[in-house]
Amino acid sequence: MSEQARRRPPKPYRRPQKDPVRMLAFEALRAVDERDAYANLVLPPLLKKAREQGDFDTRDAALATELVYGTLRRQGTYDAIISACIDRPLREVDPPVLDVLALGAHQLLGTRIPTHAAVSASVELARVVLGDGRAKFVNAVLRKISQQDLDAWVAQVAPPYDKDPEDHLAVVHSHPRWVVSALWDSLGGGRAGIEDLLEADNERPEVTLVARPGRSTTEELAAATETLPGRWSPYALRMAEGGEPGAIEAVKDGSAGVQDEGSQLVAIALANAPLDGPDSRWLDGCAGPGGKAALLAALASERGAFLLASEKQPHRARLVERALAGNPGPYQVIAADGTRPPWRPGSFDRVLMDVPCSGLGALRRRPEARWRRRPDDLDGFAPLQRALLTEALSAVRVGGVVGYATCSPHLAETRVVVDDVLKKVGGAELIDARPLLPGVPALGEGPDLQLWPHLHGTDAMYLALIRRTA
Repeated sequence: MSEQARRRPPKPYRRPQKDPVRMLAFEALRAVDERDAYANLVLPPLLKKAREQGDFDTRDAALATELVYGTLRRQGTYDAIISACIDRPLREVDPPVLDVLALGAHQLLGTRIPTHAAVSASVELARVVLGDGRAKFVNAVLRKISQQDLDAWVAQVAPPYDKDPEDHLAVVHSHPRWVVSALWDSLGGGRAGIEDLLEADNERPEVTLVARPGRSTTEELAAATETLPGRWSPYALRMAEGGEPGAIEAVKDGSAGVQDEGSQLVAIALANAPLDGPDSRWLDGCAGPGGKAALLAALASERGAFLLASEKQPHRARLVERALAGNPGPYQVIAADGTRPPWRPGSFDRVLMDVPCSGLGALRRRPEARWRRRPDDLDGFAPLQRALLTEALSAVRVGGVVGYATCSPHLAETRVVVDDVLKKVGGAELIDARPLLPGVPALGEGPDLQLWPHLHGTDAMYLALIRRTA
């Protein structure tokens, strides 16, 4: 070492600088990983707190939201790329380090943030939350990632389609292989359809409002905020990007709500189904958190019908009460188990049973669900789904109609359940649900219907309508 170098004073220690946007995104990802939280539940209170503290403006909130959801949606692809840049199995990397790396990878490969800014901001985040030692590791990995764009990386880490089509699609479109396989089966084959669906799952969904009949109109809602008409539901409006539904007075007072258009269509189809006999008593047997129940209650009130909304979990029943508060027609909310119901058989003219399921139809809104679910989860849902549909068919009178709905296109949760129950119960028949949604294309071969993100811009809702005949 030269004499000059020995005399040079050491560089002063620089305290890492906290970036509130990336800190918030990291905090949200850790909650998803550590507590099995859902980003759509974790993120809003974090953003609200940041705004109240004066740390965030609208642009900051938009960036934080993009970093969280973009990282979760592309997690599978980013994991494959990160694996190619390190010398150990991914499972041996601490989860907080992986979160920082994935956030950095998304900034490099999935946004327009300049390369130097993406790397330096991620390394600075690592210094704050991981320490200087692991920040050096993050820096080295992200510099490797920055050497290629997303397309080049995908071409390197994804197996060729002709050798393993499912694994190729899983890496390219960031879905677990088993989910790719299940969705492909539900679509009925063909590469174009499955690729369109997987791409749609990775797009940010629009915020859709519902104007509850008798309480508000789409014209009133359109005058209150910047919106576009819904594609299919006469009660729907699509909000412009960046709109705040919670700031709309009609949403605050419950005369309107936030509800995916697919969810609206399920309620509309059941309400429009032809009946034999009276039409005065309706049941929503799995009503939480209350979106479909609120629309059904509003539709029922227009006909002078009564709605009973039942939800097993008391805290979710309270959400239903909140959603239905102010409905002009008669209704009641109870906490009850739909598999052991307190009502008498044959009590209702219309019954909706929107059963608990894997949620594979809402991966746009809950991207982390694709990584959290396992194939054997469906075995856990199966007995409950069959029991709820069986009790729904018992609850409806002869001539009445049951709607069996799921937010999943998986055949094991849709058509297989319906077929199994109809074989055992008897005295019931499927009716064609498709004509009840006039103008909505590509609903399937019938008589049940399946909505799709890539075809309808909705969650992948399924509906079978069943008339009680004996």
